Amino acid sequence: MHPMLKPALRRAWRGRNTVQFGVTPAHAVTLGPMDIATGSFLELLDGSRGLSMLREEARALDLSDRHVDVLVARLTAAGLLDDPKAGGPEAEALRQRAEALDRQRPDAASLSVVHPAPGSGLRRLAARRGMRVQVRGAGRVGAAIAAVLSASGVGQVDVLDGGRTEPWDVAPGGLPAAAVGERRDTAARQLVRRSAVAGAARTPAPARTPEPARTPESARMSVGGDPALSLVVVAPRDGLSAYVPDPDAAAPWIVSGTPHLYAGVIEATGVVGPLVLPGGTGCAGCLALHRAERDPQWPRMLAQWRSGRRTTVPACDLGLATAVAGLAAAHALSFLDGELPASTGARWEAALPLLDWRSDRLGPHTDCDCGAAGRTEGELTSASGPAQDTMAG
Repeated sequence: MHPMLKPALRRAWRGRNTVQFGVTPAHAVTLGPMDIATGSFLELLDGSRGLSMLREEARALDLSDRHVDVLVARLTAAGLLDDPKAGGPEAEALRQRAEALDRQRPDAASLSVVHPAPGSGLRRLAARRGMRVQVRGAGRVGAAIAAVLSASGVGQVDVLDGGRTEPWDVAPGGLPAAAVGERRDTAARQLVRRSAVAGAARTPAPARTPEPARTPESARMSVGGDPALSLVVVAPRDGLSAYVPDPDAAAPWIVSGTPHLYAGVIEATGVVGPLVLPGGTGCAGCLALHRAERDPQWPRMLAQWRSGRRTTVPACDLGLATAVAGLAAAHALSFLDGELPASTGARWEAALPLLDWRSDRLGPHTDCDCGAAGRTEGELTSASGPAQDTMAG
């Protein structure tokens, strides 16, 4: 081990004998009592020395070998130490690609704060290379989500959409003005390639019809040479399909056990969630049943809203669309890295002009055939999808 204090956490003395690592309450840690000699020893924890050399240099500060070992153990337990050589062969392979790692150093630093074990941040960053995400929709929200996921190191990002790029699809971080008139799926694939970290992404697969339903076991196997889908992000240009998702469209993902996340903008309201873990959290069918119970007229109105073809340009404020895309991408990455973000079984909404983000829990419905109503919280955690299995250990 070559102990290194995590560079992402700022360090400050709270008083004469207590050190605080980190600024914000979410990740700050205080450590004490700390004397002057031990404080000086902290400067040696830069990843360039092994434990034997650290013990040797600590003796010059009148610190015993046991003092060093206890301090390193305490720092490790507190999640304050990293190791520039840890993380396994995938992380080491990423270190060898200097150009790719330089692009992702901020991401690696963030992951080192979130995941405390030495090397676990870089290991998760490297693990993204083997993942495949499908984004359904290439409008202001969907295209930006795809670009962020690709730039964050996800190995394969497929974008499905139809038609041709319209002027109102253009957005910073999304489809460029030069793409107007091009096929949306083609323009989106080009965006994904431009956004990808050098050497990290494979060529995105061409647009295809939805894959046939698979069993939960086969969902984790490769299909047609591509890795199985780790996640589907549903970000349709028609925000109604994100706000009121169609249970029939989600049925193949429920059957195959594919996690999916909804995101979009409808009538100046941004929506992120729910993240659906099939068989573990409420799904689109559960949402429809709950809504019909609260408002018996809802199904009648929904049928009218869905009928016909809208020719008007949707109300999709650029700032709100960008915020929704960023939040949705962050939730997706959190899930891919092995966590259950706040959108799991919940939906976050914010409406202009106040933009007050609020969450609404969307529990399973006992009459829905997705089976989630019979799950316990422990089963939910164990069923959280491929990312959890990838990060085990």
